[in-house]
Amino acid sequence: MPTKQTQRGRAVERLVDVMDRLLAPDGCPWDREQTLETLKPFLIEEAYEVLEAIDDSPSEHCDELGDLLFQIVFQSALRARTGAFGIDDVAQAIVDKLVRRHPHVFGDRSAKAKDSAEVLTQWAELKAQERAAKGLPARRPRTLDGITRSLPALMRALQVQERAAQVGFDWPDVSGPRAKVDEELAELDAAPDLAHAEAELGDLLFAVVNLARKRGLDAEQALRGATARFQRRFEWIEDRLGERGRTPATSNLEEMDALWNAAKRALADSVS
Repeated sequence: MPTKQTQRGRAVERLVDVMDRLLAPDGCPWDREQTLETLKPFLIEEAYEVLEAIDDSPSEHCDELGDLLFQIVFQSALRARTGAFGIDDVAQAIVDKLVRRHPHVFGDRSAKAKDSAEVLTQWAELKAQERAAKGLPARRPRTLDGITRSLPALMRALQVQERAAQVGFDWPDVSGPRAKVDEELAELDAAPDLAHAEAELGDLLFAVVNLARKRGLDAEQALRGATARFQRRFEWIEDRLGERGRTPATSNLEEMDALWNAAKRALADSVS
């Protein structure tokens, strides 16, 4: 794996050249058909595959980061074709932003940040200054500004709750959010119609995220783990049924439930 700066630079330059070749008139028909809109799901998919690869091997992680980088280069290439910006502009913009927002590192040493909390405060102040410099209307910063709306729902709920907690809007201990879960579950049970039920389900999920946060747990990661356990156990059931010449479709709930309990005992990651 390359480690020297010159090697890294050459590899990125080569990637840009490959992208240009793919988009050339005699390049790849599929790549040439893509638009910023059609690339959206691929960007999300590759980002999630990077997250999964972090828990895998370094080689898998490296591979998936490459796929994600390709999406960035791809979108930049499409923008370059309209004269908007290119990959160099993307790189330069983030370099400028990082240097500008870390004066305690890159500026004069009079700017200091003794801990991460001060860094975040300084970051918010600098963002406000940048907004003013761009001629954008001044407005009072809001606590929940900057939380991406397109984040996964559980992750966004967590970030919203964490921001609110930073300014003191939080339960004093875990008993509050635990009682809220029971309250929201009761309201879901009592929902008179589908629309109300959906709203109450949302409130319940939000309350569960809050409970997880107060207990020091990550609801997104917890649900990802639960889904992975379900998949492993269900595939174990399918394998056992296959040994009997059967499939889930030709089995029944009683048999599969018994196999489910056996799967929990058999698999090393068994969690109730």
